[in-house]
Amino acid sequence: MLGGAAVLVWRSSPARALLASVGTGALPLAVEALVGQMTLEEKAGQLTLMAAAWAGGAASKLNPIAPTGGYESQLADAGAGRLTGVFNGNGAKMALAMQQAAMRSRLKIPLIFAADVIHGFRTVFPVPLGEAASFDPTLAERTARVAAVEAAAAGIDWTFAPMVDIARDARWGRGVEGAGEDVLLGCDFARARVRGFQGSALTANDAVMACAKHFAAYGAGEGGLDYNSVDISERTLRDVYFPPFEAALDVGAGSVMAAFNEVAGIPATANHWLMTEVLRDEWGFGGLTVSDYTGDMELIAHGFAADERDAARLAFLAGVDMSMQSALYIKYLPDLVRSGAVPMARLDQAVRRVLRVKVALGLFADPFRRIDAKREAARIGTPANRAVARDAARRSIVLLKNDGALLPLAQNRRIALIGPFAAGQHDLIGPWNVYGSDADAIDLATGVRAQAGPRAAISVTPGSGVDAPLDGGIAAAVAAAQAADVVVLAIGESQDMSGEAQARTEIVVPAAQRALAEAVAATGKPIVVLLKNGRALALDGAVLAAPAILVTWFLGSEGGPAIADILFGRFSPSGRLPVSFSRATGQAPYYYAHKATGRPNPDGPLEPFKAHYRGIPNTALFAFGHGLTYGQIAYAGLDVSDGGTLSADGTLTVSATVSNSGKVAADEVVQLYVHDVAASITRPVRQLKAYRRVSLAPGASQKVSFTLRRADLTFIGTDMKPTVEPGAFRVWIAPSAEAGGVEGRFTLA
Repeated sequence: MLGGAAVLVWRSSPARALLASVGTGALPLAVEALVGQMTLEEKAGQLTLMAAAWAGGAASKLNPIAPTGGYESQLADAGAGRLTGVFNGNGAKMALAMQQAAMRSRLKIPLIFAADVIHGFRTVFPVPLGEAASFDPTLAERTARVAAVEAAAAGIDWTFAPMVDIARDARWGRGVEGAGEDVLLGCDFARARVRGFQGSALTANDAVMACAKHFAAYGAGEGGLDYNSVDISERTLRDVYFPPFEAALDVGAGSVMAAFNEVAGIPATANHWLMTEVLRDEWGFGGLTVSDYTGDMELIAHGFAADERDAARLAFLAGVDMSMQSALYIKYLPDLVRSGAVPMARLDQAVRRVLRVKVALGLFADPFRRIDAKREAARIGTPANRAVARDAARRSIVLLKNDGALLPLAQNRRIALIGPFAAGQHDLIGPWNVYGSDADAIDLATGVRAQAGPRAAISVTPGSGVDAPLDGGIAAAVAAAQAADVVVLAIGESQDMSGEAQARTEIVVPAAQRALAEAVAATGKPIVVLLKNGRALALDGAVLAAPAILVTWFLGSEGGPAIADILFGRFSPSGRLPVSFSRATGQAPYYYAHKATGRPNPDGPLEPFKAHYRGIPNTALFAFGHGLTYGQIAYAGLDVSDGGTLSADGTLTVSATVSNSGKVAADEVVQLYVHDVAASITRPVRQLKAYRRVSLAPGASQKVSFTLRRADLTFIGTDMKPTVEPGAFRVWIAPSAEAGGVEGRFTLA
């Protein structure tokens, strides 16, 4: 099953014999010896990664440039040492054939197989932004672990995830791949996902190497437009956009992907300061760097490189070790080295990094360790994996409103499921999933029917399309609503409205669906709005006026049952917004950790000549961290230890009592925020410094304590280095970034 002839060839190869002879401790010498035996073309081949010609799932749709030459050509390149590996291929059968071809090459260096495993493999989990709403990094580690087990079973060694870009502009479509707008949450989820993907040992046959992307500031594109220019200060880079990358590297992420965008006029793919001075020299990263899809070729369109040869030279000398999809390195690096334009030492450095990664993944010990068709069949889509998907989905759902305690719904009622997402095998798994399928996911109607009760009457009416009305759609929806006790209105974005190249100028529910909502609301029937979305949305009209609103994102394979779990009270909602929902598109980019400005509007009515838009407060419609439960939660009794003074080398405990006076048990996400009152660099109005999930039975109270240290108050100072300054701080323990909660002060001595 593993290609016995190829295994025998490998065992007799020079590389295998060399490694066996020197032992593990001398592995760097073995790598050096291989480098010394390689031709320039073979070295360039180790730096060339291409989309698989024998592609899997939705790869051909997601990859805009088709592989040239076809599958036979790729097999020939593998056999000639002109290819380091392929990505988004078609499972163990494909990987076996290609690895066998590599074992017939002169040096028999194994291929590496990569893939976009963004939020699950065949078992699909909530989109990363939705999963971040759990405020539970351990959940992200669990789902990444399952994704790695499934992907590795299909022969995959390396995933192009996690995306750790901070995203503060809801117009940007790729915010769906990250953890939202907050630095602390972004760091925590970056660590968790890397740990989940890479497991306890990279050599394990259920581990895949993680890739922190996109370095750097991809989420800061002007106007929220994908691929757009970024012009921000070095301080903002270091305070906001760098920390999640550092967090990912701190727990051992083996690779980093360069961003598409430029930073201050220099594209990231050719930015020596980013890719070498910061990443290598300052942070000490020793792993592999890779361009994004044709990122090196795009230096020409940026107006930074004169031609393809120049683009290859600039990207490579900046510190990008591996070229993805453009084939510029295999085409130009040998001659660039021969001409002296690229030093041989730099070429050998990059080759060593690639080979060390392959050693770390166990590919030199056994090139076929993750290639096993039986294992692929046994590990993918198991009931246990689907159970994790359901748990992740329901923990990702956020309850924005629940006026009059409309939720949870009682069983055995007449329910009208209305909207373009009420039923059907579409728009279930979300964007950027190569191997999953809507056909294998469970839709809303199926989930509701399974839990609504034996005497329930469930009707399903689309009412409108996603972007356009349906003939007779609104009339049918109104009739369905009038015949029901309650309406569940499933509206929002289709999955192709989020993700790469899906920036939106209006972050609203499409007009056809808003018209549907208005007509259904006019019936006077109680409405539960289910929002399907990959970004924060600006809500208004009947959608905002609905008594109950749930943010359900794109929840993956088990989305329908998970939503039903929440609707009928089988599971109490516990998600919190990882992004701020602004009041209007024109507020974007809006994020809670903004600066006060010199003219903030005081609490209360809007005042002239203050920092706000006409008629709109400079606050969120629904703030970062907001989310309700089926309990009744209250905060009281802030307590700050040690007289409110934090010594230079000490700790400070900040506590509050959180109570549930409701009749339903609830999980509350208690959040700690601080504000530096006066500093040499102006500071955000609030910053999340800690959060904790607590479970509260009906009538229960719990004292929740957080510990602050001097390091928690660090920021990038005037000299571009981390600093802490003594002074006064405000502190809140609250249910969201803009809620009052309980507030106090302390002093850093």
